[in-house]
Amino acid sequence: MFCLDLTSDIKSDKASLRNMGIIFGINPLIFKEKFMNSIFNFSAGPAMLPVDVMKQAQEEFCNWHGLGVSIMEMSHRSSQFLALAKEAEQDLRDLMNIPDNYKVLFCHGGGRGQFAAIPLNLLGDQLEADYLVTGHWSKLAIVEAKKYARISKMDIIIEKHGKTAVMPVSDWKINPTSAYVHYCTNESIEGIEIFDVPKTGKVPLVADMSSTILSRKINISDFGIIYAGAQKNIGPSGLAVVIVRDDLLGFARRSIPSILNYEIQANAGSMHNTPPTYSWYLAGLVFKWIKKQGGIGALEHKNITKSKLLYDCIDASTFYSNNVDLSVRSRMNIPFRLTNKGLNETFIRESTAAGLLSLKGHSSVGGMRANIYNAMPIEGVQSLVDFMVGFERKYS
Repeated sequence: MFCLDLTSDIKSDKASLRNMGIIFGINPLIFKEKFMNSIFNFSAGPAMLPVDVMKQAQEEFCNWHGLGVSIMEMSHRSSQFLALAKEAEQDLRDLMNIPDNYKVLFCHGGGRGQFAAIPLNLLGDQLEADYLVTGHWSKLAIVEAKKYARISKMDIIIEKHGKTAVMPVSDWKINPTSAYVHYCTNESIEGIEIFDVPKTGKVPLVADMSSTILSRKINISDFGIIYAGAQKNIGPSGLAVVIVRDDLLGFARRSIPSILNYEIQANAGSMHNTPPTYSWYLAGLVFKWIKKQGGIGALEHKNITKSKLLYDCIDASTFYSNNVDLSVRSRMNIPFRLTNKGLNETFIRESTAAGLLSLKGHSSVGGMRANIYNAMPIEGVQSLVDFMVGFERKYS
């Protein structure tokens, strides 16, 4: 939900209202009417943050904890920031029930930075790794990993009842001599989410959870490494969270940049160099917000409810369609198409004017996509459903 400070003179500043409308591609007159109400941001990432988090960050922006300065101005070596960082890590450990034999790192570079960090940290003297292909992001991870290793690719996408599905995890052929197995738990562009966890034996399992982390319960011990770009369910872009089992540290190649070396970062408390301090701060606020919501289990229940609401709308219609099998439909990213492609631009224009932002699908697949991460309230999904029903009635 887009949050504006209505306490300032911006209420009566017509130029500011007009400019904000232009920024979001909304007719200024329409924006002015919608501006006092909720605007729902369905962006894929950077995605919306919880309103309560944004408000707290706004209140603390210039004067954090009465110190007269912003947290973004403070040294990462200061006792205040070190305490904040420690608390954020502990909150994440509490939420995800992370065992003591795992390190939690707050790293630069987002998820894509980890595409290179993973092979550079895990290969050691080995030359081969297994990568499972499910869509756009798993393919990009392979492109990066190929610079450092021989990659054995397995395309696990299949067709099931005319829909896109994923091969059962029991059929995944894992090489027992690979350095690791990498997969993406959720392809945010295609809207494919893998709920089962593969059993890889002694081969470390590495999961890109950039678009599912904190959205549903998982067993950390099933994985060797979990990594996630922050800009979907954690906080602002540029930050990545890495959860790595202790026994996987110490295998980095000598050529690895120190900033990507998990062992160096773990020994330095993620502060080998200046970390993205403000992003870390905001992530900490999000962790506390999740605790206030009742934890990951409570959010998982809400995410099931939200996604079902939208999928039911799509499935009940011949005007809209989704081509993903029920077994692997993403709860976070829901792509859909209009039967009449000629109405695509009209749909985007009118949904934006209705305060429903960023519904255009990724350029590689087209159509529409609603990204409904943790921060999206059910009211936002209901507003989208109401709009879709009205749009269908209008143009059928």
